[in-house]
Amino acid sequence: MEKPWKCGDCGKGFISPSQLEIHQRSHTGERPFTCSVCGKGFTQLSSLQKHNLTHTNERPFKCCDCGSGFKSSQDLVSHQRIHTEERPFSCCHCTKKFRTSSNLQIHQRVHTGERPFTCSVCGKGFTQSSSLKTHRVIHTNERPFKCCDCGNGFKSSQKLIVHQRIHTEERPFSCPHCSKRFRISSALLNHQRVHTRERPFSCSVCAKGFTQLSSLRRHNITHTQERPFKCSDCGSGFKSSHELITHQRIHTGERPFSCSDCGKGFAQSCNLRVHQQVHTGQRLVTCSVCGKGFTRSANLVKHQRVHK
Repeated sequence: MEKPWKCGDCGKGFISPSQLEIHQRSHTGERPFTCSVCGKGFTQLSSLQKHNLTHTNERPFKCCDCGSGFKSSQDLVSHQRIHTEERPFSCCHCTKKFRTSSNLQIHQRVHTGERPFTCSVCGKGFTQSSSLKTHRVIHTNERPFKCCDCGNGFKSSQKLIVHQRIHTEERPFSCPHCSKRFRISSALLNHQRVHTRERPFSCSVCAKGFTQLSSLRRHNITHTQERPFKCSDCGSGFKSSHELITHQRIHTGERPFSCSDCGKGFAQSCNLRVHQQVHTGQRLVTCSVCGKGFTRSANLVKHQRVHK
């Protein structure tokens, strides 16, 4: 199609003088159509008319499938793809398809590494402006998302939703291998590695694999002399928070693990399991020479000296 009307600034052609006039405003910065509510300017009357709907609750574009209303025809077209399952926007790097061009643009940043939204405090970059907004809250003590059940505050709506499942006992994520259910998708992902035996986090020193990054971090400390968890009572250092908690029971006298047979309390669950063998008569470790059984491996080691 012939486009005889040419832009004097960039050479772009248009089929009518009115289209050329609208385009030239991108060079001049002219915005002759102004919103009477907020003062925002637009290059086209149609853009102003769409914008005016943002100041009302009017949603004139209705979905014929579910009745949902939208403020623009474009929003309606995007929504209808949920019903048709149409995904017309394809990634040129992989086979993934998307319902909207904006979702494709965000996805492509996975391949390009582009992170156009940068935190002004720490310089961290993000692929989406919404991710940057969520991130900014970590630089403040603000917790604007409040739980209506217990009053706890959270830094994001997503964290509030996850927290509320404690009150509702909702566990929407189901393991396809067993009947176990989880509150968050990441917990399900970690659990599924029990079935798949996948261990994606490997130690660079000994190559031992772990199902979770946090487990690898705890393990890494075993290759160092670092003991970052300090006891506030005696100053002793420990390689994990769990070891510190167990140690602190020496100072507090706490014995949270009780025997159901005699009521005796223990500081550690492993000591309770050993004790319960007194009641059951079970001997977990056996001498390979004479067959004598023991409740503790340390007692077996002492016994084996008899055979030497």
